[in-house]
Amino acid sequence: MSAPEITVATTAERAPIVDSLVAAFAQDPVLRHLFPDPETYPEYAAAFFGHLFDKRVHRQSIWTIGAGASVAIWEPPAADGVAPAGVAEPDLPADVLARMKTYDEAVHAALPRTPFWYLGVLGTHPASAGRGWGRAVMAAGLRRAAAEGLPSVLETSKPGNVELYRRAGWQVVGEVSAPLPIWIMQQ
Repeated sequence: MSAPEITVATTAERAPIVDSLVAAFAQDPVLRHLFPDPETYPEYAAAFFGHLFDKRVHRQSIWTIGAGASVAIWEPPAADGVAPAGVAEPDLPADVLARMKTYDEAVHAALPRTPFWYLGVLGTHPASAGRGWGRAVMAAGLRRAAAEGLPSVLETSKPGNVELYRRAGWQVVGEVSAPLPIWIMQQ
């Protein structure tokens, strides 16, 4: 069986990509910190991932397998976290937006000050887990960063992911303790 094709996501794939990420991150410490209520998690996480998708899709920095079965959302260095014109902030309650802002500020304070490619989201739908697809879509962004001569950076809040990323060539370059433990990694 041949490996599935890795493609750059298009706007037509928004819904399945967002649905896949909501499922993939249902037990993620960061997403559970941002959206702790299990009843509102699906709606709020969908707004969050939809916003990230909308910020990046036109920069051609979202790679996917199977129209969302596995997804890597990368932020190019020129983006500086700013949404393109016409991309509104997600429509979420004030307390959720406050948690998002606190988390974002803590992470960004720990990131390098020099240009880098940022792997903001790497997720595989649970039905497709264990096939190596996450590593494959991650590698597409790593190749682009390498072609530009730039490092790649990510953050994870799952202790188990630190070792998975290390096996893929990443190194811990920083840690954040609040609002929850976060490891900053670079390749």
